[in-house]
Amino acid sequence: MPSEIETTITRRGALKLASGALAAAAPVLKPSHAFSASDAGPTGFNNAQAGGLENVPLTRLFGKPPAGLEGVLYRNGPGQFTRGGQSLSHWFDGDGFIRAFRITEDSASLTARFVDTPKRRRDEAADAFVTFGFGTQGSDDAGLRHPDDANAANTSLLMVDDQLWALWEAGGPYVINPETLGTKGLKILRSDLAHMPFSAHPKIEPDGRIWNFGSSPDHPRMFLWRLSPGGALETAALIDLPRASYLHDWAMTRTKLIIPLAPWIAEAERAPQVCRLRWRPEEGMKILVIDKDDLERRRIYDLPAGFLFHTGDAYEEPDGTIRFDACIADRPTLDAVDGARIIQGRRMARPEPVATMVILHPDGGASIEKTPFTAEFPRIDPRRAGLKRDHLFAASEGAIPPQNSYRFNALMAVDWRNGERDMFDFGEDTLIEEHLYVPNPSSHSQGWLVGAGINLKERATELYVFDSQHLSEGPVVAWRAPLALPIGFHGVWRF
Repeated sequence: MPSEIETTITRRGALKLASGALAAAAPVLKPSHAFSASDAGPTGFNNAQAGGLENVPLTRLFGKPPAGLEGVLYRNGPGQFTRGGQSLSHWFDGDGFIRAFRITEDSASLTARFVDTPKRRRDEAADAFVTFGFGTQGSDDAGLRHPDDANAANTSLLMVDDQLWALWEAGGPYVINPETLGTKGLKILRSDLAHMPFSAHPKIEPDGRIWNFGSSPDHPRMFLWRLSPGGALETAALIDLPRASYLHDWAMTRTKLIIPLAPWIAEAERAPQVCRLRWRPEEGMKILVIDKDDLERRRIYDLPAGFLFHTGDAYEEPDGTIRFDACIADRPTLDAVDGARIIQGRRMARPEPVATMVILHPDGGASIEKTPFTAEFPRIDPRRAGLKRDHLFAASEGAIPPQNSYRFNALMAVDWRNGERDMFDFGEDTLIEEHLYVPNPSSHSQGWLVGAGINLKERATELYVFDSQHLSEGPVVAWRAPLALPIGFHGVWRF
C-alpha cells in the first residue's frame, strides 16, 4: 500500500488548473459547425428520449444468460446532438445519458435517463447550445463561473460503494442513484478543491483504492487524486508535466503511474478547446512514469509520434521493464473536423487506432509492438489489473465496415503471446460499443464480455453476452430493445 504523501495545495494554485478548462473554451456566439438536422439524426447519433426510459423489457433473440451473470451494465455517453435547429460541433459535447441494462437469470430490461446538470438545464431553456464544450462554441452571456457549469457528465461511470458517479474530463463527478438513475448532485471531494477536473478514467487498486488525474491542455501540469475505496480523499497533488498535451487516459502498475503525452499540444489562442490543439509529430510522444510511493521520483521516455485516447492496462516485469497496451493511431482521430462529421453520419478517411504494446525498458529506452488490428475501447480481465496477462479485448472493424461514420462492428481478443486474435464479426449492419469484461465468480480465468450495439436494419439497440474464451462463436445470449439509443462511451458492471 502506498505511503501517505504530504502535499500542500493552495486554493489559488489548484483552481488555476481548474480554470484552464474554462478558459480553454472562451465563449463565442455561434456554433462553428452548425447545420440543419432533424432530431432523429443518423442512427447511433439520434437524440435520446428526453423523458428517459423506465424498466423497458428487452426481447430475447436467442440463448440463455449464463449462470452467475446477474447484475447491471451501466453505460454513459452523449444523448443530445441537435437542439433548436443546431447540431453540436463535436461528439464529446452531448449531454450525459445513462443507461442501465439489468440482467436476471431469465430476462433483461432497460432504464435510461439524462444526467440533470446545469449545462443541460441552461441549454434546454435557451433551446440552443449556449454552453461551451470540447468542440462546441457557446454564448458569451451563458453565465459560466467554473468548469462544472459546463459539465456534461457524459463520458464514463464509477461505482464507489453504493454510489454511481458520472464522469466528465474537465470537472467533478455527478452522483447518480444506481436504482432510479436520478441525479443527486455534484460530488465535492474537498471544499477547497471544488470544480477541479476529475477525469473519466480512474484506476482501481486490488484493494479498491482509487487513483485519478485531472488536466487541462492549456497547462503543463495535472492534478492527481487518490481516494479510499469508499471515496474519501486521501491525497491531492499538482504534478508538473513535460508539456501541455491533451490527456484522456493513462495506465497504472502496482507501483507506477504512467502518463502518455501525445504531441497534440495546446498552442493557439482560440475557442473552442479542440481548436487550440496542434498536432506536432516532430516532437514525438513522451511517457512520464511516476512512483506511487514518492511522486518526486519520475522518469520520461521518448517514442515516435502517435495518438491514443485509451489504454488497456500496465504491468512490470521482474527486471523493471514496464509494459502497457493501448489503441494508438498515427494522428488524432477525433479532431475539430472529424468530431463534427461523426455525429452527422458522414464517412471520412481517418487513421484508425490499432492494438499496440508499449515497452519501457530499464535502461531508459522505449519501443512499441503494433498489431495490424484496428482497436478501440480496450478492456482487460480486471482480476489481472497491474499483473502480467496475455489478452486485450477491444472493439474492432469487421471484414466489411458499416456504411456509417462509426465503424466498429467486431469484437476481438488479441493474444500478446503470439499476436493472434479471436474475433466475432457482426457484419456491416451492426455498430458495437465498448464491451466490459465481467469475471465469472465461479472461475479464476473465465469471464464474459457484456456490451451493447445497434442493429442498423432494425434501428434497435441490442445487448450481447460473450464467453471471453470463445468470441468467434458469437454471443451466448442476445436481447433487443424496441428503439435505438445513441452510441455510448464507457460504463461499469455491478453484480
